[in-house]
Amino acid sequence: MQSVGSAPRLAVLVAVVVLASSAACCRAQLASNFYAGKCGNTSVEVVIQVAVKARLVWDKRMVAGLLHLLFHDCFVQGCDASLLLDGPNTEKTAPQNSGIFGYDFIDDIKSELEAACPGVVSCADIIIAATRDAIALCGGPSYAVTLGRRDGMSSVSWMASDLPSPHVDIATAIGMFAKKGFNSFEMATLMGAHTVGVTHCSVIDDRLRNFNGTGKADPSMDPTYAWILTTFACPKGQAFDNIVYLDEPSSILIFDKSYFNQILSGRGVLAVDQALGMDPATAWMVQFFATTDFFPAMFAHSITKLAALEVKTGTAGEIRRNCRLTN
Repeated sequence: MQSVGSAPRLAVLVAVVVLASSAACCRAQLASNFYAGKCGNTSVEVVIQVAVKARLVWDKRMVAGLLHLLFHDCFVQGCDASLLLDGPNTEKTAPQNSGIFGYDFIDDIKSELEAACPGVVSCADIIIAATRDAIALCGGPSYAVTLGRRDGMSSVSWMASDLPSPHVDIATAIGMFAKKGFNSFEMATLMGAHTVGVTHCSVIDDRLRNFNGTGKADPSMDPTYAWILTTFACPKGQAFDNIVYLDEPSSILIFDKSYFNQILSGRGVLAVDQALGMDPATAWMVQFFATTDFFPAMFAHSITKLAALEVKTGTAGEIRRNCRLTN
């Protein structure tokens, strides 16, 4: 393991303490084994884990879908499954959520649990537990989750403006995360989820062909990689808006630290990915995660904190019978 400077090392120790204490505070509202004995002879968490295993056999992109869904749900009104609600002008209709997938998978799990114990398991908890299982099954850290969230009863499209865009600059991104109670180290850690992430050619077309109106590729991107993307992944005249993986080909859909190495090589796919490695405020974090083995543990802390963001418990919200509709 390569050493890091004393200042970054101190920042890491501080971040660990902050993450651990804040997560413990938030988890007090939730509980381990929350559903024990509440679904007859059925184990809620086993049902979810079996469903995730079965889905990943033929659709490994689902780990990316679940992470994307969790982040976009929790960052807007907290982790209350408001993103799942159908209807005009809901979060689901916002441009920021146009690339979300996995709704059908949450529906499938919900249907199975409703058959076993109607009105018991929230859609919000399904998202959290399924994401945890998918991460572990794709090589990422195994971590415990606390459950007991209830589902929100409102969803408004304009609130998706809380979500950082793929083109956001780092200073703005840090500010957006700070409003939700996350420091810059936690932000960089959560961005590591892009190790299994996907995007579409339309999102990065400007970086590949017309950066800032120059008619050329973004100079911060490795020229060979830009050529590969424009030649094979995103050729001109493509019939569909092709998918582009955010990590290197040998590591796509494997939850590891290779995303950070990708950035160091000038191969960050999204503008915000590459900016993370170039901005002085976060560049050392990319270097740290790429050259040490701290990423899995720090990610487990960070996503646990995210999963407890502004949760509804007790009598707040409801337990939806259908994840797409309020009761």
